[in-house]
Amino acid sequence: MANPAVLIVDDEKNILATLSRALRVEDFDVDVAGNAEIALSKLATTAYDVLLLDVMLPGMDGISILRKIRSDGNDVPVIVMSGHGTIETALEATRLGAHDFLEKPIGTERLLHSLSRLFDFRKLEQENAELRRRSGTTDGLLGESAPMRELCERIELAARANAPVLIHGERGTGKELVARAIHEGSKRSGGPYEKLNCAAVPADLIESELFGHEVGSFTGATRQRRGKFERASGGTLFLDEVGDMPAAMQAKLLRVLQEGEIERVGGGDLLQVDVRVVAATNKSLPQEIEQGRFRADLYDRLNVVPLRVPPLRQRVEDVPLLAAHFLARAADNNDRPRSTLSTGALKLLESYDYPGNVRELQNLVERLVILTPGDEIRESDARALLPIAGGGSGATAFYRPGAPLREMMEDVERELIVHALEHHAGHVTRTASDLGLERSHLYKKMKALGIRQKAES
Repeated sequence: MANPAVLIVDDEKNILATLSRALRVEDFDVDVAGNAEIALSKLATTAYDVLLLDVMLPGMDGISILRKIRSDGNDVPVIVMSGHGTIETALEATRLGAHDFLEKPIGTERLLHSLSRLFDFRKLEQENAELRRRSGTTDGLLGESAPMRELCERIELAARANAPVLIHGERGTGKELVARAIHEGSKRSGGPYEKLNCAAVPADLIESELFGHEVGSFTGATRQRRGKFERASGGTLFLDEVGDMPAAMQAKLLRVLQEGEIERVGGGDLLQVDVRVVAATNKSLPQEIEQGRFRADLYDRLNVVPLRVPPLRQRVEDVPLLAAHFLARAADNNDRPRSTLSTGALKLLESYDYPGNVRELQNLVERLVILTPGDEIRESDARALLPIAGGGSGATAFYRPGAPLREMMEDVERELIVHALEHHAGHVTRTASDLGLERSHLYKKMKALGIRQKAES
């Protein structure tokens, strides 16, 4: 096993020499930097196991360095050092994720004890990830159906390898959860896990997101930035919606997969990276290839280990288990008492085909928890929010024999307001305007109908 690599950042040469000597005796690989500029340059190109960081530095101070590397996505463990420590400085360092705060002069025994605790904590994190993998309790991958058992077996096999994985599945099936399970079940589980939604990043920015950029490489590039590939080195990079990646980037991604090296935008140096790529798509990539929108050679490179996530309608027997799990979570997240599903409500949930898959079921269950006043969710409650399952449409979907007209009208009004809020991302003012209501009037209706909404920011 390689010796732990540590970077010591301090502007006092005698401290650099003393700490370096003490750590080398303990079999650490030691590197040093006397100011922020040197430190940031080394952190951008080298992966360290720990960073010893002085607070008082010329130019950019230690807290600013810590804030910058965290904003750049560098999660290297940090121990902060200071000869002028204050409670405020210690709290800020802790808030930014520093493992420990040591006051100077630093004794060798105290430093080694802090480093030992840090490595013990990192080992515990890795063990917890392994326990989560073995327990099989990853949200959304719950299920005892044959399709889910087969998927979990294939995930376990894929995790043991190091080849690229391509996950196929409809929206809402849990493709990202599969990618996370592959990472946590692999030998890379102790390394970083980065993700990028290829459909959510503008085409002119995706290269910078993946490969990083140098200062001045384009308008607004005021500082060097490490890309996803650098940050994921030693771990896993999840590329979601890879079928939406621009054509120009597809060729560059193929080169990285083949050569294992990247070049930052505006840079001239090739940087070696050790990254396992797990990609996902809800598109038919063979069809995209036929239509000239996706490279056949990239598809072949990504599709070494193919996995297909089944839609929920093909594993209906898992709905009760998933619904019970989401019921408990929704109650806890929304400060509601734990509720149960009546037999009729559960059968209604099982009868729906869920075009949005597990995500739609989760959203539906949370909506039921929020909008149902009692401790049992009845069939009528589920029917009000699942008109398709009841076989009706429009007003007939809300009709309940024997129920007063007032209650059925409230169901309709509640459903309309909830959908309007969702459409406007929970923004009450825009929702009120859309519905032709005064904001205060909408709030009163929401309160009367039991619709809980967080305050606008």
